[in-house]
Amino acid sequence: MEYNFSVTKTKNPKPRPQDESKLGFGRVFTDHMFVVEWNKGEGWHDAKIVPFDYLTIHPASTVLHYGSEVFEGLKAYRWADGSVKLFRPIENIRRINRSAERMGLPQIPEELMMEGLLKLVELDADWVPHGEGTSLYIRPFMIGDDEHLGVHGVAHARFYIILSPSGSYYKGGLAPVKIMIESHDVRAVRGGTGEAKCGGNYAASVRAGEKAEEKGFAQVLWLDGVEQKYIEEVGAMNIMFKIDGKIVTPALTGSILPGITRKSIIEFLRNEGTIVEERRISVDELAKALEDGKLEEAWGCGTAAVVSPVGLLSYNGKDYVIGGGKIGAVTQKLYDELTGIQWGKQPDPFGWIVPVTKA
Repeated sequence: MEYNFSVTKTKNPKPRPQDESKLGFGRVFTDHMFVVEWNKGEGWHDAKIVPFDYLTIHPASTVLHYGSEVFEGLKAYRWADGSVKLFRPIENIRRINRSAERMGLPQIPEELMMEGLLKLVELDADWVPHGEGTSLYIRPFMIGDDEHLGVHGVAHARFYIILSPSGSYYKGGLAPVKIMIESHDVRAVRGGTGEAKCGGNYAASVRAGEKAEEKGFAQVLWLDGVEQKYIEEVGAMNIMFKIDGKIVTPALTGSILPGITRKSIIEFLRNEGTIVEERRISVDELAKALEDGKLEEAWGCGTAAVVSPVGLLSYNGKDYVIGGGKIGAVTQKLYDELTGIQWGKQPDPFGWIVPVTKA
């Protein structure tokens, strides 16, 4: 199904950044954005691409008082031939709908979001940076904006997509990071919102992250919210380990975000014949593997970094160095293979790449 929506081009295009080494993340935004509204009576309507601008929102809007919102994150990549491509966008579309269902928000038709996404990125394709490791970050999000107070089901919502050219995540190379296992704060519990991509999950993680940063760590490794015994996620990423020659990652038990990079890594490894165990991993099992020298590699994985090697884990005040503090062979291979597919340097045998513009 093809959706008809209006496109209003900006009359005041912004100058595009000339020095891509200074882009950073989420600081610069393109000329346009996609917006569509929903209400119970009409469903989704008035889809349009308009000039990027501030939002006008009622002070009693549901999102401001009760956190009725979800979001996604994906990227557009400029290939060497000048074309622009997306990586597995249908997975982000399906995940935002799962998140929306959990947060009491409406489902957006997959075709509508995909068409809006493709047309918006195509319109602002000149904003996709050219430098090594750079990309156009894409932020779809949905908010409930009923204009009255009181906890209730959402009757009106808005969906947006905004775009932000972003610099290389690894300016200094793919260096392993130090992370601390968090034993006080918890991120989520089964039956809660841990498997949804919503702002509250991230706001609740800030305190522990800042405390870890003060101690010299890059991230925290979260434990489950009930027993504080099982490994869940690292920072805003999923976590994977190579233990005694086996690849192990926490199972998706309802409190862990089902990462698209996580899914891609598992599919890639299994396609190569590598066994990947998705199961519960206790912090005691991990500590023993560290003490016995059987924890050979550890890495976080997510859209922003693709993979982030872990060189040191701290638990109960004791530091454990992993793999001599250097990036492991599996971690490096996964980074090379996935980024190779994303930037068109490697074949895409899985059909993950979706073209936006041609060379």
